Amino acid sequence: MKAFILAAGLGERLRPLTDDRPKALVSVAGMTMLERTIRTLADAGVTSFVVNVHYFGGQIIDFLASNGNFGLDIQISDERDLLRDTGGAIKHAAPLLEGSGKFLIHNVDIVSNLDYRWFIDQAENSNADATLLVSDRSTSRYLLFDDAGLLKGWTNVKTGEVKSPYPGFNAESFSRKAFSGIHVFSDRLLAETASMTDKFSVIDFYLKECLNHKIEAVEYPSLKLLDLGTPAAVAAYKNL
Repeated sequence: MKAFILAAGLGERLRPLTDDRPKALVSVAGMTMLERTIRTLADAGVTSFVVNVHYFGGQIIDFLASNGNFGLDIQISDERDLLRDTGGAIKHAAPLLEGSGKFLIHNVDIVSNLDYRWFIDQAENSNADATLLVSDRSTSRYLLFDDAGLLKGWTNVKTGEVKSPYPGFNAESFSRKAFSGIHVFSDRLLAETASMTDKFSVIDFYLKECLNHKIEAVEYPSLKLLDLGTPAAVAAYKNL
């Protein structure tokens, strides 16, 4: 399976570590986030990658080149002209991703104890158009799934905001799950991004498409997930 690593973000929460580099090249326990993500996925059998770049994008391109792409097939989706958000990034990278059948998407600043081979197998053996790794961790924003594990809506429990394409949607009737930033996306769904604007959130896209496409939740037993999006998280990191 091909993997798309989202590495274009500004890393604003990571400042001052990102004052002179992209968050993908911030070192965590002696290894950059990007290398750590690539090696983790390569260990799970991924051999083909797409990495998007924007903020200090040239540094990422040079880093990969200086390391011989770690002996892997790595292509760059160049967003230096416009930061497109998570959904727009997928649309922009479509020429590099289409034809894969299904591909893994992974935020560069997420680490976990996930068995990626297990997750990829779950997605490949499903007829879903997207497979989202979720958990019961505490957060303010949740995706909402029905009893069959299919996406139906979203809520912010702090503000009470609810989003769903279903008329008369009652958020209290659905299971709340926290999204991990790790998901598998199909070519069938990729085709639907063509009608979207250049910049949009993948969560908003999922909430639009769940009306007509099967977007499922998958939970990994005893999942441990860390967001390395702040200097404190980077400093405190220990291997999972």
